[in-house]
Amino acid sequence: MNVDLNLNDDCRAMLSGDCGPALQFAMQLVERAAVVMGATDLVPVTFAHIDACFYAGRAHVDFARFMLDSGAKFKIPAWTNNGLVSLADENIRDPATETARGARELMQLYADLGCRTVWTCAPYQLPDGPRLADHIVVGESNAVSFYNAAVGARTNKYGDYLDVACGLTGYAPMCGLHTDEGRRARLLIDTTAIPDSLKQQDIYYHLVGTAIGLAAGKQIPAIDAVDPAVGEDALKAVSAAAAASGGVEHWHGIGRTPEAPDQQTAFAGHQPAQTVKVTLDTLAAARRSLTSASDGPVEMVALGTPHFSFTEFASLIPMLKGRKVHAGARLYISTSRHVRDLAAQKGWIEILESAGAQIIVDTCTYFSPAVRGCRGRVMTNAAKWAWYAPGMLDVEVCFGSLKECAETAVKGEVWRDESLWRELS
Repeated sequence: MNVDLNLNDDCRAMLSGDCGPALQFAMQLVERAAVVMGATDLVPVTFAHIDACFYAGRAHVDFARFMLDSGAKFKIPAWTNNGLVSLADENIRDPATETARGARELMQLYADLGCRTVWTCAPYQLPDGPRLADHIVVGESNAVSFYNAAVGARTNKYGDYLDVACGLTGYAPMCGLHTDEGRRARLLIDTTAIPDSLKQQDIYYHLVGTAIGLAAGKQIPAIDAVDPAVGEDALKAVSAAAAASGGVEHWHGIGRTPEAPDQQTAFAGHQPAQTVKVTLDTLAAARRSLTSASDGPVEMVALGTPHFSFTEFASLIPMLKGRKVHAGARLYISTSRHVRDLAAQKGWIEILESAGAQIIVDTCTYFSPAVRGCRGRVMTNAAKWAWYAPGMLDVEVCFGSLKECAETAVKGEVWRDESLWRELS
């Protein structure tokens, strides 16, 4: 593809090597990506969420080391995704393994490059992040979807190394979801067949997000008539589930998300190319796609994928306060250090740890073997965990609501809220 790329003096200086070898290489990556993506211009970016800090081999370390040794520093605010290991708790992973050593080395390199070391896959739960219409660079799938949909910031899904290159240079290709045309909805998701009572349940948003991903693939869907009072946890659930099941990078919640006050705006004056009707059968099929095990005794309950929020902690506390996790099961809750500290100030972490829960920061429980002995039947309320974990760990998954997960952790075997599932059996 032959594309004439317009470069300003700043970009030309980096490309020519005037700013050193690291920025020259970084700008070469950005330029090449722009050509491949068909962009004719670059757009200045104001924020990056770096996925390349996740260790996947020595090449990641070598790349970061070259950038650091060549004097590079991030030009814009750059926050870290979660890592392969927890720097806060070495008991989560054998600290003597070569992989663990490489992961910790990589995480330190990104700190040295100037990243804000938040180590979370849900950076939108932290203050001082991107705002509506900001052009940003994000690689983590659920965060790409959330920032585009729930915040109205603009990002494509950036792969490892390109995210770093954009963060170092301060520029990204002006194409795709950075453009108005690239952000308009194509599919209308009709949920009128779903009872309002079910839409009030936390599990609904994981299920409808999964169904949307399966139907939309990488197209941009718009969900009809989303309750304006729906909170951030619901938007997170849709974003993560749709990204995991179908690669959705942007979606609109009509009446709720910033770029979709109504259907006409969400579709930029166009008619939907397709309308997908979501029924109870659709949600039941989504539930089945997230459940690979029959009900029975559990070895583990996994919460916090994406990372558990402050409001999710608030919901969980009355379910577990004064109770104990079953002796034959383990309850793991993954979250960010920021949210953990807020929860600790409320006394919630002490309550949960007294109940037998283990709070994990910096990483996620489906990174093998982020949690030792993670095998067998696992209960989760997170569609993303249910979607990915069976391919990464020796586990089978039972999917359920937050309440079901809490009760399952206490009883040591899968507990079902029959009133919730009666319509979805």
